[in-house]
Amino acid sequence: MDTQIVLYDGFDPLDVVAPYEVLTAGSDAAGGGPRVELVSAEGARDVVSGNRGLTLRATSVLDPDRPGFVVVPGVCGPVAGDPDAGVATIPVLLARFGTTAAVPLMRRALDNPEVTVATVCGGSLALAMAGLLEGRYAVTHAQGMDMLEATGVNAVPARVVDDGDLISGGGVTSGLDLAFHLLDHAYGPRIAHAVELLFQYDRRGTVWANTGRTPVEV
Repeated sequence: MDTQIVLYDGFDPLDVVAPYEVLTAGSDAAGGGPRVELVSAEGARDVVSGNRGLTLRATSVLDPDRPGFVVVPGVCGPVAGDPDAGVATIPVLLARFGTTAAVPLMRRALDNPEVTVATVCGGSLALAMAGLLEGRYAVTHAQGMDMLEATGVNAVPARVVDDGDLISGGGVTSGLDLAFHLLDHAYGPRIAHAVELLFQYDRRGTVWANTGRTPVEV
């Protein structure tokens, strides 16, 4: 399954690089398989992150019709500040995503049964603020959970939330755990385990899904 990681202005670099590293290593461990590619809604271009101008290059346009994974990162920027004074806070950057050409493409990706959309940190909030996740189960950074709930999303305080064709990770480092979960989907647990050994990283937390028995309060 090909993976497209979506770059947009203000993205958080670790939200991109952590899944990229895990998924490319998984492809190598599987003997060379599907592509892992950085894309943007506008096509090939240099995209400036929200972290001191660090820039990554998207090599092609986001294709919502291509089977596989589409990964949407969150943003990096100041938490506090006055947007009216021109401070591009994290909420401002996430809201700007909703004004871009990425939104109709992501709507098509979410409607495509052959695509699984995955988000890291504020990526789910960017989609939710654009009106794309109402009624779904998802997680975002702990500081954005109330805002996620306010958009009509069922916000779940878990490291990774699997809602079928929508898989989301919490804070920025959850991109590692989310990517290992995607490896399980694409190649199975033996490949995921091999990459865990290579990276010397143990996955954290239980992947939450809306299945099984409902727990009672204790």
